[in-house]
Amino acid sequence: MIKSLFIKDFIIIDDLQLDFDSGFNVITGETGAGKSIIINAIDLAFGARAGKDLIKSGKNRALIELTLSLKQTLPEEFIKETGIENFGNELVISRELTETGSRSRVNGALVTQDIIKSLREMLIDIHNQHMTYTYIKPGYHIKLLDCYAGEKHLNLLNSYKSIYEEYNNVLKKLENAKNKTQLTQQQVEFLKFQIDEIESAAIEDTEEDKKLEEELNVLSNTEKLKELTYSSYWTLYGEDGCILEALGKVKTNISKAAETDSNLCDYESQIVDIQEALKEISSSLRNYAEAMELDEQRLDEVQQRIDVLDKIKRKYGNTLEQVLEKYDKFLSEYNSIEFSQEEINFLETQKQEFYTKMQSAAADLTKSRKELSKDLSEKIRNELEKLDMPKVQFEIQITNCDYSANGSDNVEFLISTNISESPKPLAKIASGGEISRVMLALKTIFAKTDNINTVIFDEIDTGISGNACQAVAQTIKELAKTHQIISITHQPIIAAKSDRHFYVAKTQDEKTNVKVYTLDEKNRIKAIAMLAAGEISDDSINFAKQLIYN
Repeated sequence: MIKSLFIKDFIIIDDLQLDFDSGFNVITGETGAGKSIIINAIDLAFGARAGKDLIKSGKNRALIELTLSLKQTLPEEFIKETGIENFGNELVISRELTETGSRSRVNGALVTQDIIKSLREMLIDIHNQHMTYTYIKPGYHIKLLDCYAGEKHLNLLNSYKSIYEEYNNVLKKLENAKNKTQLTQQQVEFLKFQIDEIESAAIEDTEEDKKLEEELNVLSNTEKLKELTYSSYWTLYGEDGCILEALGKVKTNISKAAETDSNLCDYESQIVDIQEALKEISSSLRNYAEAMELDEQRLDEVQQRIDVLDKIKRKYGNTLEQVLEKYDKFLSEYNSIEFSQEEINFLETQKQEFYTKMQSAAADLTKSRKELSKDLSEKIRNELEKLDMPKVQFEIQITNCDYSANGSDNVEFLISTNISESPKPLAKIASGGEISRVMLALKTIFAKTDNINTVIFDEIDTGISGNACQAVAQTIKELAKTHQIISITHQPIIAAKSDRHFYVAKTQDEKTNVKVYTLDEKNRIKAIAMLAAGEISDDSINFAKQLIYN
């Protein structure tokens, strides 16, 4: 239940603190005094859409904070998933509005609106004019019927939804597979031509083109390379006055000098190493020059291979690596086409299998709903009779429709308030006062089956008076024995049944001020007298006392 509500700089409210009780809390006041703002604030704390226009004029932020007392602590799994700090049986929810957006906190920690929505579903039920409109819409009736169900029905619903999701996944895969087969034969043949062309190039080394260019350069300059390497050999070793002969003389001179100065021995050793190295180099150059012969056949082979690779690169990539990447892409596309018909056949079989399962699951769901509808219809009729609708007829009509996420059922609530008329859609028949009582009947039934502790009514008394109003008051009073009720009302009969009475007053001097008073017994009598007669008089006071004490 809601223990307290704090509001600051919200719409026309400066600063407000309200402490609610368990049982029936009623809010009254003049029209336009700001009663609905209190409900709106609670709604906003629980995730209703917000805008900067809700911030009080002249302020830069608004704050709403709710403190709740829980019947039982939040589910342990929910606490772990959300990271909310566990305060035991107390929960503090706040929402701050600024010029740029809003932030929600639970027990001081920032949370997402999805978490707030989950808490709302667990803890509170707010009924306002928007919800009345929602309840009238036939599309919402199937949800109400399913919400009334127990675990067995919900298992059937979840099983159906799982099969329906699988069925739709198969449909999507089947559509994609069929789209692949839409390629023309010419497109398929061209794809195969591209694959064959790259395959015929027989690329095994992505560096082959670079290596061939180097080989071509050598083959094209055979005579020049032969001449240069032979000349280098003769300069080193092959003629009088060559480098090695001169180096031999240097070695002899250093050797003689070392006999006199041993410090020159290292130089002698180094010269010997150089001689050996140059002999090896000169031998290699001679072998290279003697082996260097023009190979016309190899030159043609290299040139042709380069031409093949250049052609492939011009068509499919700047490098051989890119060409092979294109090849893999073409091959994947071609294989997907090759296997698409096989895939289509497999998916068509799966589609039929899931469709058969979906038919069976939907039939089970329909059967369960028809059984539930009889029970729920009877309970709604009983509640409506208590709400001064003794001749009411109420039915839940279930008809077939195309398969959807909810099954193959259209569910619509039908009502007749005149015994001579057959039931017709709720949206077409019921008056405002009748709709209010249907809503209260539904709320009363669902409040007994769910775990929600707090139910809020924003003017549930719309369009009712007299005996109907007395019946509504009594029903709310009964519901308040097991639930916290917070209700805005203009009906003295309903207000008289409350356990705690709040009065909202608005003053407009230099600025608008909203005050909320928690009424004691004496002022409560006066407030109900004003509701009943519009003035305080002996008659209205006596009437108010009769409503309260009888």
